[in-house]
Parts: sequence; C-alpha cells; structure tokens
Amino acid sequence: MTHTPDALVQHHAANLAGRDFVVGDLHGCVDALRYLLREVDFDTARDRLFSVGDLVDRGEREHCEQALALVDKPWFYPVLGNHEDALCEVAEGTLPRNRWYGIGGGWAQGLPDEVLARYARRLRQLPLARVVGEGAKRFNVIHAEFFGDDAALDSGQFDAEVRDRLLWGRDLVLGTGKPPHHGLSLTFCGHTPVREVRQIGSQVFIDTGAFITEGCLTIVEARTSGIWSVSTVDALAHGAAAIVLP
Repeated sequence: MTHTPDALVQHHAANLAGRDFVVGDLHGCVDALRYLLREVDFDTARDRLFSVGDLVDRGEREHCEQALALVDKPWFYPVLGNHEDALCEVAEGTLPRNRWYGIGGGWAQGLPDEVLARYARRLRQLPLARVVGEGAKRFNVIHAEFFGDDAALDSGQFDAEVRDRLLWGRDLVLGTGKPPHHGLSLTFCGHTPVREVRQIGSQVFIDTGAFITEGCLTIVEARTSGIWSVSTVDALAHGAAAIVLP
C-alpha cells in the first residue's frame, strides 16, 4: 500500500488472492454488519472490506465504539466520513459538542475527553479516498462525491471546496451538480441515503440508510453484480447478536 505524503489518498494493489467488498455507511449498525459478513462467507485471510465512512453517530454508544474498533482490523479499510470528521473537530476544539450531538453524536455524551481524543488521533490517519488496483479493474472509495478524474483524485491536492464535497456533497444524487467526469474509474460512495444501490455515471451510491427504521445496511462486491442488504431488525431476528466479528 502506498499513499501521498499527506495520506489523503491511499493506493492498494489489486486483490489477487480473494475478494474485495465495500460497505455503506455503518452508523454503528454492527449487528447488520456481522450478519452480512456471514452471508458473504467473508474470509479475513483473503478478502478485504472497504468502507465509505460514517462508522459512527445515530447509533448507541456500545455499537459506535464497536464500529470504531473496526479501524484496527487488518482486513478493514475505511475512508474518513463527515461524522468521523465531526468527532475529530470536537476533540480538537473546533466544533462544540452540542453541534455534533445535533447530527448524531449524542452517543458520546459522557465520553471522557481523553477517550474522544484517542479516537480522533486514529481517525485523523484515515484517507479521504482509497484507490484499488490499476487500469480497467481499478475502483475508488470515497465518502460523498467527487467531480474530477482519476488523475485529480490521485494527486491528493484537495482544496477546501473539494474536501468539503468529498465529505458532505450531495449534488450528484440530488441532480443539482454538474455531470460526473468521464475520466473517473468506478467509484463507491455513501453519505446520501438511497432506497437501493444507485449508479450515476461512474459513481455508485451504496448508503441505503442502515440507521433508518425502514433502511438497511448494504455490502457490494467490487467489480461484480453481488449486492447484499439487511436491516438491523432482520439481522437480529436471524441471530446476528451471537455472531462474532472476524
């Protein structure tokens, strides 16, 4: 794995031994994740799970902390989401806690500052984008959206506007942005909940609202037609609570 000096973009070699999966916004829904990993027969020795970010917020404290623990799993490769960015800003003193609580950070009420700071230090090491493989088989993983080509993504030269779009942008899904760039490889995104996996140009939106009552968590197998989704309610009904994360 290589990365730009500021670690905003990390590059990974193609997985020649196993499969690559990408999971939508988790928001602490670890029960659904456990269920889906069992469904795809995930092999930690050969397979990799990439994440479009937003591991935390909206969920319970126990589940959000379990989601944060995934960052140190050797088979788990997340990008920074806007909710992780908000956690870091709170820990760094640039965002008031109550504003974070208003967008889902309420699980952290009562969490000691030193614990939050420890999480923030680890999360600040996450990239804004991951690039997997090369050529026709390449795919990218980001959080929200990107209006540029592969070369612009690879450069890691993101000004404040581009960074904000990578973390918060919704224009492409809402139909208010310019058409996607033709030079961008298949790119998996989250951030904006959609009813089902939706592709716009080369960008594939896979956040199906895991934290929403009528939503679900989705995993896709990159470069295949494989899509698996489950709600937390259904996952628990099928024994997810007893499944141990790899």
